[in-house]
Amino acid sequence: MLKCDMLIDSKDIKSTISKLKNEENFTILLDITAIDYLKYPDVTPSRFAVVYILRDSTFKNQKTIKTYVDDNTLSIDSIHDLYESANWAERETYDQYGIKFLGHPNLKRVLNHHQFIGHPLRKDYPVTKGQICTETEDLMDEMLPKLKAKGYSEEEINDLMLLNIGPSHPASHGTIRNFVAMEGETITTCVTEIGYLHRGFEKSCETHTYSQIIPYTDRLNYCSAILNNIGFSKAIEEMLNIDITPRAKMIRVVIGELSRIIDHLVCNAANMVDLGGLTNFWYLFAPRDKAYDLLSKLTGARLTNTYTRIGGLEFDLYDGFDGDLEEVLKDVETAIDDALSLIAHNKIFHDRTQDVGVIKPEFALANGISGPNLRAAGVAHDLRKDKPYYGYENFDFDVIIGSHGDVYDRMMCRFEEMKQSIRIIRQAMKELPGGPLNVDHQGIFLPDKKDVYGNIEGLMNQFKLTFEGIKVPKGEYYGSTEAANGELGFFIVSDGEGKPYKVKCRPPCFYSLAAYSKIVEGGMLADAVVTMASMNFIAGEFDR
Repeated sequence: MLKCDMLIDSKDIKSTISKLKNEENFTILLDITAIDYLKYPDVTPSRFAVVYILRDSTFKNQKTIKTYVDDNTLSIDSIHDLYESANWAERETYDQYGIKFLGHPNLKRVLNHHQFIGHPLRKDYPVTKGQICTETEDLMDEMLPKLKAKGYSEEEINDLMLLNIGPSHPASHGTIRNFVAMEGETITTCVTEIGYLHRGFEKSCETHTYSQIIPYTDRLNYCSAILNNIGFSKAIEEMLNIDITPRAKMIRVVIGELSRIIDHLVCNAANMVDLGGLTNFWYLFAPRDKAYDLLSKLTGARLTNTYTRIGGLEFDLYDGFDGDLEEVLKDVETAIDDALSLIAHNKIFHDRTQDVGVIKPEFALANGISGPNLRAAGVAHDLRKDKPYYGYENFDFDVIIGSHGDVYDRMMCRFEEMKQSIRIIRQAMKELPGGPLNVDHQGIFLPDKKDVYGNIEGLMNQFKLTFEGIKVPKGEYYGSTEAANGELGFFIVSDGEGKPYKVKCRPPCFYSLAAYSKIVEGGMLADAVVTMASMNFIAGEFDR
């Protein structure tokens, strides 16, 4: 059985986590979630448990800490003063499960609207109950305390301009609402609201088999859908303790890195549109379109590919794939050179991006920021290097880091990361092994069509896997990968049946966006737009 690393009494949770942070250097809080054991087959000390996932300063070690919450109080001490990233993480856990975090500065809903009644991830929540929001939330309950903390008097507050940016706005890069207080062109205070796109990903997972969930993962970060497929499938395969074939691993690397390139192309192209440079958009989007043609030919879909399967992949590479792929890579290289030729020595571009939206290394780590946004701040953390999987330790590639953590560094890091992904893909294609594509395990992978139609064992196996799903061993597990925007994690609870008891997605965008309001305060309104674009928020990921 897979278990959490530590089981702690709820009274000791804050002191234990403080000790882990200060004495054992578990300086990064990756995620917080809860588990409702109401319908779990085993008896537990209480109905709800809270789970904390930490990583140490070397980035190589992680711990999962669990504590059961008293059924009468449903309360536990907040750790927001230990980790900045706990602020939104605790709000989400309260929102979805009703766990109260004592001492939290702003314990209110974050994903569900303010008129919502109940907690949707509880096992007894009526899932068909529709709850429509009829009144806009003015967010003054968050804005006023922040303004007063900055020393504004009532009269001075009345003189400020209060402005909404989004949720329906082309510069918001998703359904994000930023409520700002302006002194002239300067943002003095910012409050961020999300939840407009909330689709119930985690609730849907509880009523579908593990294989049926894969199409839902496509719709998280839809700019690099296959990386979501890979992240989820890899976590389940680790729970099953199976090792996919060398060929499947290498193809996942190739297609995953191509997806990373596509994601970075979208981010930088959109960022330059926000800066007023439309020509770069066409330079970068042309090879992206060609990459989508290749993915369509390989997987049958352009955007949401649903390509991986637990235990392997849906299709092997088609004849001529290597030639099509090399064409795409050459086009990407040309596009990067063309785009850089317009901006590398462009004073207007430098003025708009340098020393704008600065993220310091300590701030990034405290707020759970990962991926290119963290590396641009000068922190050389990449799961492909620090906790390598699929043979990444055998590839020759560099971790790209910035020196200042501003918009310029974030954009340039993504340009350079695309070049590194091209290096990885070319090495992988050169070393691509033969052999089988998928694991040969009747309890995991669907049988060949000839066996389904040709013998009763194959037919029965197909029937059981389709209707009952893959039986994952009972337990709790957190698995993660380096997605395009940073650490994509899945915390999964299995009760031994064919459907997960719980799935919690740890999306990289959620924590970056939680920190965004603090990053843009003190800067210009126009700079807030390009800062948002450079951090690459994808609404499907943080709203799930």
